[in-house]
Amino acid sequence: MKKLFLFVCLIFIGEINAQQILNEKERAQVIDEILDDRFNNLLPELMDAADLDMWVVISREYNEDPVIKTMLPATWLNARRRTILLFYRDKAKNTIEKLAIARYNVGKNIVSAWDKEKEPNQWTRLMQLIEERNPKKIGLNYSADHNIADGLVKTDYEEFMANLPKKYSPKVVSAQELAVRWIETRSEREMVIYDQLVDITHDIIAEAFSEKVITPGVTTTSDVEWWMRQKVTDLGLETWFHPTIDVQRSKEELVSHLYSFSGRPEDTVILPGDLVHCDFGITYLRLNTDCQELAYVLKPEETSAPAFLVNGLKDGNKVQDFLTANMIKGRTGNEILAKSLSEAKAAGLKPSIYTHPLGMYGHSAGTTIGMWDSQDGVMRDDGENYPLNPNTVYAIELNTTITIPEWNRDIRIMLEEAGFYGEDGFRYVNGRQTELLLIPRVKGHQGN
Repeated sequence: MKKLFLFVCLIFIGEINAQQILNEKERAQVIDEILDDRFNNLLPELMDAADLDMWVVISREYNEDPVIKTMLPATWLNARRRTILLFYRDKAKNTIEKLAIARYNVGKNIVSAWDKEKEPNQWTRLMQLIEERNPKKIGLNYSADHNIADGLVKTDYEEFMANLPKKYSPKVVSAQELAVRWIETRSEREMVIYDQLVDITHDIIAEAFSEKVITPGVTTTSDVEWWMRQKVTDLGLETWFHPTIDVQRSKEELVSHLYSFSGRPEDTVILPGDLVHCDFGITYLRLNTDCQELAYVLKPEETSAPAFLVNGLKDGNKVQDFLTANMIKGRTGNEILAKSLSEAKAAGLKPSIYTHPLGMYGHSAGTTIGMWDSQDGVMRDDGENYPLNPNTVYAIELNTTITIPEWNRDIRIMLEEAGFYGEDGFRYVNGRQTELLLIPRVKGHQGN
């Protein structure tokens, strides 16, 4: 009955308010149940696919490996002292051992395998466990190309190698493939939750881009950014980056992409006729969202956005379609990028694509499909060699430049939505923006 209650709470987060967001105890239960599923069902599959029978994850308190942070139970906010986890997969017996070389169990899934009274040295005990299992390979978290798989610090690596019996040294390999797959792969239950996260994100944006928050001629872009931050806090959620709000209008020239990250005026007053853009995301139940949407501020007597902006959004949707149609299992990010850009340009569009993995981190693990300043591809393993895998979530982030004769200038239609790539192909996690939000909302019975 308790599990049913939690599931119902997650499904019926329609209107966002504090009562519909799970409390801390309920969140902890959901997080730990998801970890149970991932450790016992997902991890064995991933270890087999990576051809790795032993994975050792080493981390110290307040200097956590990005991977270990995703493995800790809800009541562990950090590693403790030096935390060492050992996962051993016996494919022939279809078993997986989950051990902690620590004084205590790490939640209910990872069992303590170190009695300090019998063996005072933590490294010695780790080596005993390795020798008892005699693995074919020992995976450690180091990687030149995948930052999330590079969490083993130099001092711990050196101590590990100094204590490891020499005969095992040739068996030490990078666990980067396994680490990336662990971070990027979503379970069925996580995807049920993800839909709700994106729905909450959309609702916050819709409220921010309304007359409840924006009074044209008074409200600034900074005001809206801080309103969004406060809204997230009031709901008991978190955000993994500060929201950004910017405007494009008829009397300004198009600036570089760098403007979105640095140099934007912080207190631009929002005016009628502005095209307003946001970049916003939340963190909840150890998952993250990342969303960009657009709103138009109506002028007096207007009841809809100008056709050139409506059509501009349609062009942005077309670029999305070219990209998502090219998201095919096994293709690298660079291959997807090149094909999508080529097809969009052939259709007369002016696209820029910079799509990234999304999940346990906002900029998560997986293949990189362009960067705003690398439209020829990302010459690292995460873009050049790493393939698109199923059961992964991506922030479909891109823009298209359009020319507006009425404004005598070019503008960018900047969009970002969470998308899921599964065994049956691509779908948006919770839809995408296909119509401009209007500020204020049109009151049909009164005109505007």
